[in-house]
Amino acid sequence: METLAFLLTGFAVAATPTNLLLAAIGAVVGTMVGVLPGLGPVNAVAMLVPVVFALGLPPESSMILMAAIYIGSEYGGRISAILINVPGEASAVMTALEGYPLSRQGLAGVALSLSAVTSFIGSMLATIGIVLFAPILSKWALAFGPVEYVALMVFAFACLTGLLADQPVKAMLAAGIGLALSTIGIDANSGVMRYTFDMPNLIDGLAFSTLVIGLFAISELLILLQTHHDGDSVSMDKGERKLFNMSELKSTFPAALRGSVIGFFIGLLPGAGGTVGSALAYSTERKMAARSPATNRFGNGDLRGLATVEAANNSASNSNFIPMLTLGIPSSGTTAIMLGVLTLYNLTPGPMLFTSQPELVWGLIASLFIGNIMLLAMNIPMVGLFARMLSVPAWVLVPFIVVVSAVGVYSGKSASFDLVLMTAIGVIAYWLRRMSVPMAPLILGFVLGGILETNLRRALSLSAGEPQILWSSTIAIILWVGAVAILVLPRVMRRLLPAEARIAED
Repeated sequence: METLAFLLTGFAVAATPTNLLLAAIGAVVGTMVGVLPGLGPVNAVAMLVPVVFALGLPPESSMILMAAIYIGSEYGGRISAILINVPGEASAVMTALEGYPLSRQGLAGVALSLSAVTSFIGSMLATIGIVLFAPILSKWALAFGPVEYVALMVFAFACLTGLLADQPVKAMLAAGIGLALSTIGIDANSGVMRYTFDMPNLIDGLAFSTLVIGLFAISELLILLQTHHDGDSVSMDKGERKLFNMSELKSTFPAALRGSVIGFFIGLLPGAGGTVGSALAYSTERKMAARSPATNRFGNGDLRGLATVEAANNSASNSNFIPMLTLGIPSSGTTAIMLGVLTLYNLTPGPMLFTSQPELVWGLIASLFIGNIMLLAMNIPMVGLFARMLSVPAWVLVPFIVVVSAVGVYSGKSASFDLVLMTAIGVIAYWLRRMSVPMAPLILGFVLGGILETNLRRALSLSAGEPQILWSSTIAIILWVGAVAILVLPRVMRRLLPAEARIAED
């Protein structure tokens, strides 16, 4: 009853006209941020910091505005991933795997509307989890140290490379390339420049926006030109239906629930977030779908894959607030900025915040409920508008997106070098895609490579370089065993099949 009373107090704070207006503005801005590759919620929230102080907003209003932008960007990231195969956010990379094939089949409206609803399901379930289990789950998150993080990252890679592609060797190659790209720049421990080739522009490493636009937008443009040159059709089926039907929602609802649970627990871990959550959810759902070959369309536009990914990354973005509010530990770049804003208000993030500033904490939690309802109400009516993008000829649409993306890349550092690098990455990605090398493991390797390296070096420093520490805890052992099982068991089981069954499977 005490929790319910606090939550009602939070709704009283979040439902004031000013805070409702700020939540609505944040939802709109967040969706736009998610659609545009390269901007990201971190940059948007960082740019807001001086604005909120200039306007003299109270801390709870500032937090509500920033949280709305954060969760809105997770909704928006799916739009460009589904329509043009260019993820707006790192967590939307997995969305493109099933969403883009659906749009090519004339089901863009179905994919957009279903992903909006499953995003809402994941967000709401995670917010309910915050209300019910925040203190307990914050202690669980503390059980993950450097050793457990190393095992978790390896487990994520194993899931993706073992289940994502029909050719896992190529998927592992892509993940290795991503890991290698993540090491470019200054080594945080020694200060030594690595793989910069004496180029000052590479000192800070590769920007995510430069890489993702090169890998997806530029390579997509080159593939478009190639298909046009070969005389193949490059137009998309516009389709008629703009919304999903109840049978599609019913068939994907269990997948959305599973994705919500996976994303919720992964979101508790600092640095993991929606990228890992969506990868694990997709791998889990694909493995389950393999039991029913007749209905398995993974890789060619499966609604279950789309539903579980969107539920997972939105669930993770909401559960990110648990360690921030209960422990004062940021789980993402955006929550780190929000923690910094709290300190500027002379507030100490952590467990005492619940007792010293209940209006702020519970107002923020209540605003997550309100913000998600606003985002759903805004996204569903706009499905038709988004889907009309496909009526624009592909030879016009893709170059336009490339130009907009290039402006985003250039605005990051105002360096023409990034434009050249983006083009070079796009050409390389074009040849990789021609050889059926998947791009999703490459992006995952790049995003998670820094986390893996940092925690690996921390773990080895604790043991004076002894590798045995990497399997010294129960959690780590379970994750290592799971990773090995995912990589090895499918091959072993296939070898045990009769020769006729293997031929039929091929």
